[in-house]
Amino acid sequence: MTRLVLIGAGGHAKVLIELWRALGTLELVGCLSDAEGPAGVLGVPVLGGTELLEVLRNEGVAHACVAVGDNGTRERLGAQATALGFALPAAIHPAALVSPSARIGAGAQVLARALVAADARVEGLALLNHGAILDHDAVLGAAAHAAPGSSLAGGVRVGARALIGVGAQVKPGVSIGADAVVGVGAAVIADVPPGATVTGVPAQERSF
Repeated sequence: MTRLVLIGAGGHAKVLIELWRALGTLELVGCLSDAEGPAGVLGVPVLGGTELLEVLRNEGVAHACVAVGDNGTRERLGAQATALGFALPAAIHPAALVSPSARIGAGAQVLARALVAADARVEGLALLNHGAILDHDAVLGAAAHAAPGSSLAGGVRVGARALIGVGAQVKPGVSIGADAVVGVGAAVIADVPPGATVTGVPAQERSF
C-alpha cells in the first residue's frame, strides 16, 4: 500500500487520521510536528519534526497530508512538501457529498458531512470542514478554510487563506478577499475586501 506522512500532530491531525483510516487507501507511516507534544496521535507515532520530510521522501514515502488548521502554515508546509517531491492527495471523507462536476485541488480536505455542489471548486490545500456547504459554482480558494457548519451559497468566491467562521452564512455571488476573516455566525451580504475582518448580522467590517 502507498505510504503517507501527516504533517501536524494536533487536533486537526486526529480528524485526518480517522479520515484516512476510513478511506483505507493509504498507509499512515507517522506524524511530523515541530511543536512539543505527545509521542503519538490516535496510535500513529510522532516521528519528529519537519526536518524528517526529506529523509522520508528518500525512503520512498511518496504522499503527504498537511494536518494543520492555520491557513498560512498549511500553505507553507504544503509548498515545502511539494518542493521535496511529495504528492498531496485530496482528503475527502466517505461521508462527504461531492458532485461529480465539482473540482477538488491537490491537498484539499473535505470533511464528513460537508457538501460540494455542482461545478463548485475547492482549491489546493483548502479546508471544507465538518458540515460546511459549498454550493453550486462557488469557489473556496487555495489554503482557505470554511469552518464547521458554514454555508457558502451559489457563486460565492473565497480568496486564498481566508477564514469563514463556524456557522457563518454568505449570500449568493458575494466575493471574500484573500486573507479576510468572517466571524462566527456572521451573515455576509456584501463583498469583503482582502485582509478585512467582518462580524455580526449583517456582517460589518471591524478594526482590532
